[in-house]
Amino acid sequence: MHVGAPLGSRTLVRQLKRVVSAAQNGLEVVRMGGLETDIRPSEFHVVDRERMYRLRRYFPADIPQGPPIILVPPMMISANVYDIAGDQGAAAMLHAAGIDVWVVDFGEPDVEEGGWDRSLADHLIALSSIIDKVVAATGRSVYLGGYSQGGMFCYQAAAYRASAGIAGIVTYGSPVDTLAAPPFGVPTGLAIKGGELLADHVFNRLGIPGWLARTGFQMLDPMKTVKSRLDFLRQLHDRDALLPREPQRRFLSVDGWVGYSGPALVELLKQFVVHNRMMTGGFTIGDRPVALAELTMPILAFLGSIDDIGQPLAVRGILRAAPRSAVYECEIDTGHFGLVVGSKATQISWPTTIDWIHWTEGEGAQPPSVIPMDPDSTDEPTFASLVARIVHTTGAVAEVGVDAGRAVTDLVSDAIRGTREVSSEAIRTLPRILRLGQIQPHTQISFGRVLAEQAERTPWGDCFLFDGRVHTYSAVDERIDKVVRGLIANGVRPAMRVGVLMETRPSALASVVALSRIGAVAVMLRTGPDIGREVELSEVSIIVTDPENLAEAVSVGDRVLVLGGGDQRILAEFAHPAVVDLEHIDPDTIRLPDWYRPDPGMARDLAFVLFSGSGSRIRAKHISNSRWALSAIGTAGAARLGPSDTVYCLAPLSHSSGLLVGVGSAVAGGARIALSREVDPDRFADEVLRYGVTVVSYTWTMVRTLLDSPLQPGRHPIRLFIGSGMPVGLWLRTLSTFAPAKVLEFYATSEGTIALANTSGSKIGSKGRPLPGSGRVELVAYDACTDAMLEGDDGLLRHATVNEPGILLGEPEFEAGQGPDVMRGVFRRGDVWSATTAIFRRDADGDFWLLGDRRAVIRTGRGPVFPQPIVDALGTVEGVDLATVYAVGKPGRQLAVCALTMLPRVALSSARIGEALGDLLPAERPDIVHVVPDIQVGTSYRTTPDRLRAAGLPAPTTRTWYFDAESGSYRRLTRAIIAERFGDF
Repeated sequence: MHVGAPLGSRTLVRQLKRVVSAAQNGLEVVRMGGLETDIRPSEFHVVDRERMYRLRRYFPADIPQGPPIILVPPMMISANVYDIAGDQGAAAMLHAAGIDVWVVDFGEPDVEEGGWDRSLADHLIALSSIIDKVVAATGRSVYLGGYSQGGMFCYQAAAYRASAGIAGIVTYGSPVDTLAAPPFGVPTGLAIKGGELLADHVFNRLGIPGWLARTGFQMLDPMKTVKSRLDFLRQLHDRDALLPREPQRRFLSVDGWVGYSGPALVELLKQFVVHNRMMTGGFTIGDRPVALAELTMPILAFLGSIDDIGQPLAVRGILRAAPRSAVYECEIDTGHFGLVVGSKATQISWPTTIDWIHWTEGEGAQPPSVIPMDPDSTDEPTFASLVARIVHTTGAVAEVGVDAGRAVTDLVSDAIRGTREVSSEAIRTLPRILRLGQIQPHTQISFGRVLAEQAERTPWGDCFLFDGRVHTYSAVDERIDKVVRGLIANGVRPAMRVGVLMETRPSALASVVALSRIGAVAVMLRTGPDIGREVELSEVSIIVTDPENLAEAVSVGDRVLVLGGGDQRILAEFAHPAVVDLEHIDPDTIRLPDWYRPDPGMARDLAFVLFSGSGSRIRAKHISNSRWALSAIGTAGAARLGPSDTVYCLAPLSHSSGLLVGVGSAVAGGARIALSREVDPDRFADEVLRYGVTVVSYTWTMVRTLLDSPLQPGRHPIRLFIGSGMPVGLWLRTLSTFAPAKVLEFYATSEGTIALANTSGSKIGSKGRPLPGSGRVELVAYDACTDAMLEGDDGLLRHATVNEPGILLGEPEFEAGQGPDVMRGVFRRGDVWSATTAIFRRDADGDFWLLGDRRAVIRTGRGPVFPQPIVDALGTVEGVDLATVYAVGKPGRQLAVCALTMLPRVALSSARIGEALGDLLPAERPDIVHVVPDIQVGTSYRTTPDRLRAAGLPAPTTRTWYFDAESGSYRRLTRAIIAERFGDF
């Protein structure tokens, strides 16, 4: 009893002291916002003040001679994040290592003039200006360092400057591939939809004040917030235990948060979350498209293995986004904030940063914790990081008494996140299919109307990119309206046919849409010897042209209107009474007539006239508004185009692949349009990376010109090539060169409603199946020997069976009219079809395969030979560049000849020819195969054998072979064989 009493008294005294200490410390926290510490901020001097920022230079009295580094904070975090812990903070540690420390302070929007109106571009342009000033002050290139979004700023500003003046970049928990791993495990589809919702309906009206930023950040990770507060309360009596972490706690709880302006947040959500353009490239700063592919300096990315905001998978996106940079990583077992503040930052982050900078400066060894970023590690989280995350999350939950199973389940759900995207794709595609199904003859739909709808929906969205500049829908729509006034002032009226002879430029796009807006018909003329015939066939009297084609337009047109040309317009030498320069017309002085109504075009109205063929085989193709909509909207659905896409339109507008598939689908899908001055592999590579091109349109063999581009497989944003006429061999080379991109091959007729698409890409060479929303398609059995469609026992025409040749028939547009292509009573009494001249076969799966055109069938003595299967088969031979098949001789006794061009330093043997043609019956194979120096390619990049056909029978060479039916193989063609077998040719 006597011994226990003093012990009880001492215990009571200790408890009372704890209570008193806790009360005193708690009172200090309530009154002062935190506990008083001996830690003092590092000395700095504000060396520059601008409306957007204040630039700090730390330790101005002791400026080191080492490399300068500019530290950039996130927009919601105070610039003091780099100086929280005094001597143990970033600024002090870097300075002690001989590094010249500069810190950007963007201030608080609620106290800065115009702070709530700041855009993301304002911050990035300001950072670029700061870089210039630091480079000028120090006389050397600078390092950029940024935490979280501050690191994103570093990447973006460096790309904006094309890496000029920057020695290296260090980032801490800065996500790049935001959709690969959204913060806190939010499903990708939800992140996209949520980002769109917030950007379009919330933050376009208001910003985020500092207190809300703090509260929101804490609510995003409530378990951690509760745990930290419980820890603080448990140790409130122990001042010594609290003081080391007090600056960090006070920063996160009280002092560290600043407001976030609405416009900047909208840009962030739109460009880098919804469209993920840090990965694809093509994000806009002002009116300039920029891509991280322009980064060339070394990069060190710190990532936290249990970081739920800048998740490792998202941070590692920099490796693919910046293919020209040497990218390193340092993974630390910590969370997001722990990368820059706390014991792990003091022990690992800042010492490693110092060592890495010295190493890149050639002054030390590579830090052992810094390793080259591994491409394989960008696919999935590592097992170690997953275990660390589960242990960390479970431990945190357990400490606050919450069931851990829910948190672990959230982690496991990441593995099935991708399956949710299927429904979102269906949601995006279904309205397009429904719209196609609702089009009736009197429906108002046209190129101009669809573009106007996009401009009304997103006036400040990006419409097209050209010459390194971004043009918004609002600016493009305004330009089109001005062109409309100029055209009307020069006599253009609805339904009038107006020639368009222009390169694929913004002015050409404006001209075509302006004609559509008036209700006129755009006749898309092609440069070359056939232009006079095209003008005659289309009966145009007015031609809209650009300065490059002015001379040719004047030679064939009665009146010529000149548009575009930029700063290089020299028209004086074409002083001609028939020439009018639309650029010199003031649109504000033109009064619009009473008849003018914008975009009056109905589905049944003629919209465009295109041309195919050459010489005597020129054919005009009439495209209605309905036909344009079918291709444009249907392609947009098949290619899953959306605002996140940028479509690189290389195909000329005079070809259906350019006007309907390329530009048309981009406008219908709300994607950006990228235009280029030329088809050049180096320019292509540069613009693909800078614009963030995800889809490339092509026609025929166009992609062949791009295969020599310096783009590396897997290190570019292209996901799809869309177009028509790509040969099988080129298709295979495209898949290999531009992996993992796919090819979406289309086949469509100008009249009618036929539109086929190989959407899966699994059967290379197939034209696929009918697009959803297009008309019915059938094959009628065809006898190539008699060039006649086959009837059944009932007198009606017969459906082609599986793999049987057949003529392609399509459902006519609206009410069937009269004409040579319209057929009635085909498969049943009263049915109406529109016939084509294309011969197809349909396999057992329902996929269509082109055999050729009725006019191109080679009629040999052994029967008909279809050209396309031969081209497809020989196109698969390694080393074959181009292939074309043509006839020599008179019908009934013709020879089927195949000409090939080869890639450099590749030889072709008769054995390889026989092997490639092995799947064709002997009667279906070419009589002669020969290698030629060149195959003529037209302006639309389609091969044409006209010159070869005119040359007649190929001469015997070491690279000319004939088919020996007796042996079933190809043998070398000699003069003796010609005399023996082909003497009559």
